[in-house]
Order: sequence, then structure tokens, then C-alpha cells
Amino acid sequence: MIFDYLHNIEFTQPAFFVLLLLLPILLVWYIKGNNKRSASFTVSTIGAHGLQTWKSAMRHIPFVLRLICLGLIITALAKPQTRNENQRAEGDGIDIILCIDVSGSMTAQDFTPNRLEAAKAVAIDFVNKRIADRIGVVIFSGESFTQCPLTTDHTVLVSAIMNIRNGLLEDGTAIGSGLATSVDRLRNSKSKSKIVVLLTDGENNGGLIDPKTAKEIAKAFAVKVYTIGVGSEGYARLPENTALGVVVKSEKVSIDEKLLTEIANETGGKYFRAKDNESLSGIYTVIDGLEKTKIEIINTIRYSDKFLPFVAAAIFFLLLEVFLRYMVLRKFP
Repeated sequence: MIFDYLHNIEFTQPAFFVLLLLLPILLVWYIKGNNKRSASFTVSTIGAHGLQTWKSAMRHIPFVLRLICLGLIITALAKPQTRNENQRAEGDGIDIILCIDVSGSMTAQDFTPNRLEAAKAVAIDFVNKRIADRIGVVIFSGESFTQCPLTTDHTVLVSAIMNIRNGLLEDGTAIGSGLATSVDRLRNSKSKSKIVVLLTDGENNGGLIDPKTAKEIAKAFAVKVYTIGVGSEGYARLPENTALGVVVKSEKVSIDEKLLTEIANETGGKYFRAKDNESLSGIYTVIDGLEKTKIEIINTIRYSDKFLPFVAAAIFFLLLEVFLRYMVLRKFP
């Protein structure tokens, strides 16, 4: 505990530590003076042999306490301080909604460990890079749901992403509902730029809102949509729960790339295809580069003086020396 306290202390006047050289000089002077005084005494060999009282054993303690007191005063003169540094990010942030498909097909294992977990990993990495932006999360399958509203609290946001899993909603792929809910989260935003990153691995087959209607809503509210189609070429391994347990079957990868491209192009965004973990991570890196945020990092450093504990300790050792010298070790005539 004491080590941690001293470890965080900085000395702004370290030149005063040169005075510590006085301590060994005073120690040598004291030893020589004590030897001279000892040599000047003539002690009778009668009854004094081996005599060592408790006072004579403690006679050097006051001098040691005085050295400690002097060392503490010198340390206080060196002006010990602690430094507290705070970092704050300011800038014109962007409002972003991450719209993630959580349908049953997102458990396909053509990504490691599967599509949904890979999508969550890159989403968390994306969030951690956008320190000045408000970001929210919408999930969809057969219906849509706001997993996390727009927030700058990225700790809460990352926790919300980590809690996404398959089976939270009715199964299906309601792309239109997912996009419409995302746009609704941005509808009242005052940000200069409003973005939706929509990630899906299938074709629209459910929901109450047609994807093209959702696209028009996005255009009406000036929301730019980046779309990502997730899935390898051909077939993918898909685990399925049956009465006999989990059975892995092969399912054809079917992504409506025409629809996703149309949504992206007409809203000012861009369509991407991710076929593995590396390409998915690269897509989020590209989007991060396309949507730059002006950020100013402000460092605030506060110093706090810490000389008082050293002064208090010096006074304590000085009073202890006085008490021992003039009360406990006092010589009576």
C-alpha cells in the first residue's frame, strides 16, 4: 500500500535531495563524537563488568530519530506531488445504427465459429474505434427489436452486442422491418450524418414492412445505408435442433444481393459481400474509413501536493525524539 502511494508521486524540486548527503556526514560525526566520549570515561572493573542498562542500549535512538526527521523534511522540500490525467474526446460525432440479422441461418458455420458470432466480434471492434459517435443496435429475424438505443456509453453498447443470440425473436428474415426500425431510431437525430449498417445473410421473407418501402423511408430522413451480405459461396454447414439432438446439414447460401445493392445505392451507401471472417472485418474497416469523425482529444492534468504527510511524519519523529531524550532517557544528578 505504501509502495503504491510512493510509486504515484513525482518530485518537482528534486534538487533538494542533494541535502540528503548531510545524513551520512552527520552519522560519521556522531560516531566519532560518541567514541571520544566513551574513551574519556574510566570505568571501575569492580561491579561494572558486563553492565548494560536499558538506557545505555537506547541512547542512540534519539539521534536516529533526528536523522529520520531531517530526511522527511528534505523530502517535503522536494515538493512531492501526484498527477491525475484525464482524457476527453470531443468532436462532431455521427449517429450510427448497427442492424444485425439474428435469424436461424446466422448460426451457419462457414464463418468462425459462426456467422452471428463473427458479426458480433467485428461490431464490437467497430464500436471501440468510434469513440465520439452515438451508436445503437437493432436486431431482426422474423421481426425487429431495438437491442440498444443510440448512446455514447460504449460499455453498455458492447454489453448489449455480446448478449445478442439466435432465438430472441420469431424466426425469419424481415429485412424491411429491420431497416425501418433502424431508421426510426435515427428519425429525430440532429447529427450531420445518419448511418445504418445493415448485415444479413438471406432474402426477405417476413415482416410487416417491405424492404423497398423501408428504403424510401431511409431516403426521406436522409439516412445512408451500408448493406453487408454475409455468407460463403455455394453451401454452408447449418446446425439444427431435432428430437435426436443437434444435426448439421448443408444449406444453400441465398443472399438477395440485388435488393441490398439497390438499398445501398439509392440511400448513398455501398453494398459489400463478406465470405469469411477476414473479409467481414475488412468491410467494417472500409466503412470506418468512409465515415470519418472529427475528434479532438483533450488531456487535462491536475497536480496535488503531497508534502503534508512527510511534514506530519517529521513532526511525529521530532516529538518522539524529544520525549525519549528529555523524559525517558533523562539523566538525573
